[in-house]
Amino acid sequence: MQPDDDKTQAVTVLSKGTVIGHYRIVEKIGAGGMGEVYLAEDTELNRKVALKFLSPHLCQDAHCRARFKREAQAAAKLGHSNIVAVHEVGEHQNRPFFAMEFVEGRSLDKIVAAGRLDEGKVIELTLGICNGLRKAHESGVIHRDIKPSNIIVDRDNVPRVLDFGLAAVLDCDGLTQTGSTLGTVGYMSPEQVAGQAADARSDLFSLGVVLYEMVAGVNPFRRDNQAATLRAICDARPDPVARRRTGISTELERIIGKLLEKSPEVRYQTAADVVGDLRALAKRSPGTDLKLTPDPSIAVLPFANLSADPEQEYFCDGMSEEIINALSHLENIRVIARTSAFAFKGKHEDVRDIGRQLGVEHLLEGSVRKAGKRLRITAQLVKASDGSHLWSERYDREMEDVFAIQDEISLAIVDRLKIKLFGDEEAILARKRAYDLEAYNLYLQGRFYWNKRTPQELKKALEFFERAIERDPDFALAYAGMADTYSMLNQVWELSPAEAFPKAKSMALKALEKDELLGEAHASLGYIAYVYDWDWPKAESEFKRAIELNPGYASAHQWYSQCLELMNRKEQSAEEIEKAQTFDPLSLIIRISAAWFHCEQGEFAQAEEQCRTTLSMDRDFWVVHFVLGSIYERRGLHDQAIGEYLECETAIGFFDPQALEALRTALEQSGWQGYWQKHLLLLKLLAGHRYISPYVMAQDYARLDELDLAFEWLEKAYEQHDPGLLDLQFDAMSSRLGSDRRFAALLKKMGLDE
Repeated sequence: MQPDDDKTQAVTVLSKGTVIGHYRIVEKIGAGGMGEVYLAEDTELNRKVALKFLSPHLCQDAHCRARFKREAQAAAKLGHSNIVAVHEVGEHQNRPFFAMEFVEGRSLDKIVAAGRLDEGKVIELTLGICNGLRKAHESGVIHRDIKPSNIIVDRDNVPRVLDFGLAAVLDCDGLTQTGSTLGTVGYMSPEQVAGQAADARSDLFSLGVVLYEMVAGVNPFRRDNQAATLRAICDARPDPVARRRTGISTELERIIGKLLEKSPEVRYQTAADVVGDLRALAKRSPGTDLKLTPDPSIAVLPFANLSADPEQEYFCDGMSEEIINALSHLENIRVIARTSAFAFKGKHEDVRDIGRQLGVEHLLEGSVRKAGKRLRITAQLVKASDGSHLWSERYDREMEDVFAIQDEISLAIVDRLKIKLFGDEEAILARKRAYDLEAYNLYLQGRFYWNKRTPQELKKALEFFERAIERDPDFALAYAGMADTYSMLNQVWELSPAEAFPKAKSMALKALEKDELLGEAHASLGYIAYVYDWDWPKAESEFKRAIELNPGYASAHQWYSQCLELMNRKEQSAEEIEKAQTFDPLSLIIRISAAWFHCEQGEFAQAEEQCRTTLSMDRDFWVVHFVLGSIYERRGLHDQAIGEYLECETAIGFFDPQALEALRTALEQSGWQGYWQKHLLLLKLLAGHRYISPYVMAQDYARLDELDLAFEWLEKAYEQHDPGLLDLQFDAMSSRLGSDRRFAALLKKMGLDE
């Protein structure tokens, strides 16, 4: 018997017709450093597959066998439309192999060699590659050999990443070690050349090389020999793309430059960040298939309850909500959020009027009749401009089929409106939801109360989310709802920051454990990072991921707008709040968030107009009175400001009627100063048995010109990470405190001075 390390041990030669289990070899189609690839027929499933075998001369090398097996394992865990799928791992007469999807198409290197690609096509292909890399990176797999020959573009022009032969699996047992130089010369990152540990950012550098090559037609670092090429990767700046090719947008040049930064810290940090910038560019670039016409738009109206039982209302609402939720995850359609769509419930308004008010082209109407466990659901897609029917269907099914019906309706809309789907969007629409129906109805009720934003109704929301989780412990949306409720309970002073936000973060992470593609949970984490952790790059990353997963989630756009404003990126902030209003035009809190943005920018007329519109929708919404009070205070209209602040105090219920009367009396007797002295006294009395924001205490002292005490309470706000402190630069009291050196020191300590 030959020793195990005998590399001359006989290996069967593979030829046409060779049968390996249920595979029959057709022909050899490729070979690389570690393996050979054969086209084969899967005789059981009657499909073509690609079989990759470890090269004969490596079969007796234990290290190579382990790496080959790891390639299969790495690729197999990455189910994604932009990654070539691995079906099975096996061994044939001492040769390890794995069966993978056979993709008919051309490798990217051949496409680039064949001629120049227009910018739109470059963006579309790069987006697909990025989506595949993002899936790999989020699954703990670093490819480490991204190059055009490892990307195949199928007959539908979808790029597919393959060949994970050099992949580093983050939880593996050390097969790849720092100090080894692995990769393909010309596409390696500087850290790979140096033999350092390569993370996701290394793949992004290689992607930058591929992108440069797609645009310019040449590799930016290739020199006469390998040594010179490696030196260029580490030291040389590539020629500007514009020198190689005219007519390329400056934004695409910027993206390429950022991908090719030598330092990983300066480079793009995640593939998701690249996707976000490419999608934004795609929307304004000619020649891309991502957006040839304006996005279609739709409002899903609440399904009518035709059952005798009025308790079925929430079930009918749930039908509409779930379709909204599915469609809002898609990039190329604008879906009106539930709060706005449901404003028309029971009003029987003409569809043309609804379309005009919501600014949409299409409406989905429906009805539900439930008898025992039988359902009859009808749905019709209507053109809003004239009320004509574009599509309709009736479903007679069992109760347990309800989620399948929702999926069918969503896919019918996608098909009818010719919406193009991409990797994650396909996965999100295709994923199976197994909500307990009662749990889902409880979740909907929780969100209803969450939107009210009063202490009493936020507590009700928490109860409904908790009951939903009791019914279904794996219900990710309910955990995200709890996260957002804990965050808002601090906003209304029911919980201190130290009580509210760790609980909120725990619930958001729990939601992502249950469903890693839940955009709402990423938005929850972004909000916590923004208002409590004061980690604004982290917050931005989470908001961008949330929007990428669920482009129609209005709250993510709203919170991202607030974060951008804090980072002094006002134009982007304005764009995001505008998007939030576009997705949810009748949302009270989003409209008031827009008013607050205008107020903080000193645009008082626009801010007041937003507030007046909100008051016409709901006069008792306490937040609008607070914002109006702030507008008037900044303008020096003290009487009007206090009038609105009193309305706010009455609506939110912090003070009992006797305390409110004491405030009115103080105002009558002593004016502005007397009002705030009494207000401060009442806050101190409340502080004995509940949380009071130290930032609000500081505001009262500043209004009374007691600056030392104001700064004392601002320090307490800083110690507690009081979210109110984030308004310090924009607050009316900044005019009183701004000239004090302690003001600038506090901003610097918070990281808000830049």
